Amino acid sequence: MFNSRELFSSGAPWENIVGYSRAVRVGNVIEISGTTASDGDKIIGKGDLYAQTVFILEKIKKVLEQAGSSMEDVIRTRMFVTDIAEWEKAARAHSQFFKDIKPATTMVQVSKLINNELLIEIEATALISNK
Repeated sequence: MFNSRELFSSGAPWENIVGYSRAVRVGNVIEISGTTASDGDKIIGKGDLYAQTVFILEKIKKVLEQAGSSMEDVIRTRMFVTDIAEWEKAARAHSQFFKDIKPATTMVQVSKLINNELLIEIEATALISNK
């Protein structure tokens, strides 16, 4: 059975340049693209991994709501950090959003992101249940 495909855009010019969507919903599955602490041309929380993580998770929360979902429906997150020694800052922010939800998660260090001021990028997957 084919499920309809719904695309969600942030309006960022990168979506058309790279050819991706902010999020894609097929049936009850929502996949959220790698999300950074950028707001237009501005980097939020420069030098602060915790602040960037909170900002990103708020962005993820907004797109989930646009797609008819919520943070409670998140089943997986993937965190890509540029300095794994700072992992506790990202973990503290992640826990604020997911302490009781406890999705499967991965955190790995990457050599760098698209902008050197970005310290973390996060992806998420949500599975909307029939409530």
